[in-house]
Amino acid sequence: MRVGVESFVNKIGEVTLQLCNLLGSFTLFLFHAARSLFTTRPQFHKFFFQANRIGVESSLIVILTGLFTGMVFALQSYIGFQRVGGEQFIGAVVALAMVRELGPVLTGLMVTGRACSAIAAEIGTMRITEQIDALITLRIDTFQFLIVPRILAGIFIVPGLAIFSMIFGIMGGYIICVHVLGLSPEDYTSSIKTYVELSDVRGGLIKSCIFGLVLTWVGTYKGYYTRGGARGVGQATTQSVVLSSIMILILNYFLTKLLESM
Repeated sequence: MRVGVESFVNKIGEVTLQLCNLLGSFTLFLFHAARSLFTTRPQFHKFFFQANRIGVESSLIVILTGLFTGMVFALQSYIGFQRVGGEQFIGAVVALAMVRELGPVLTGLMVTGRACSAIAAEIGTMRITEQIDALITLRIDTFQFLIVPRILAGIFIVPGLAIFSMIFGIMGGYIICVHVLGLSPEDYTSSIKTYVELSDVRGGLIKSCIFGLVLTWVGTYKGYYTRGGARGVGQATTQSVVLSSIMILILNYFLTKLLESM
C-alpha cells in the first residue's frame, strides 16, 4: 500500500515538473522573441509576407465559417425566441454572439488549423534539415528572421480576420431572418443598433489579438524545437494545433471574465 502511494506521489511530482519545465520554456521562448524584436533590425518584408500567408490566404475559410455560423445561430435563435414571442431580439443576439464570442474564437480556431500547423511544419522542416543551424553559423538572429515576423503578423492580422467573421456572421443571420423566416428587416437592424455597443467590438478585437499571439507563439515554438526527423515534424504539427486550440478555448473564458470587470 505504501509503495503504491509513493509511486502515485512520484508520478504527480514528475508531471508537475514536466509542466513547469514546459511553461518555463514557452515563456523564455517568447522573451527571446521580444528581445530580438527590440534589439535587432526588423524584417518588414518578412512581416508582410507572413501577414499575407496567415491573413489573406485564410480569409475565405474565415468568411465562410462566420457566414454559416451566423445563419445557423439565427435559425436556432428563432426556434427559441418564437416560443416566447421575442423574434425582434434575434438580430441583437446574433450580433452580440458573433462580436463577443463566436467571431474571435472561430477565427482563432480556423487560423490555428490552417496557419499554425503550416508554421510548425515549415520551421520544423528547417530544423531537421539543419537550415536553422546554418543560419546560426552565419550569425543571423533566427528569432528575428523566423519567429518575430510570424508572431507580429498573427497579432495584427487575426483581428482583421475576426472583423470579417463578425460582419459576415451578422449578414448570414440577416439572410436567414429576412429572406428565409420572413421577419422584419427593421427589427433585425434596429435591435443591433440598440443593444450592441462599441465596447463589445473592442472586447472581441482584444481577444483576437491575444489568440493571434497564442497560435503563432505555439506554432513557432513547436517548429523551432522539433526533433526526430519527418515523424517529429508531424508530431510537432499535430501538437501545435491541439495545444493552440485548447489554449484559445481556455483563454477565452478568462478573457471574458476580465473584460466584463473592466
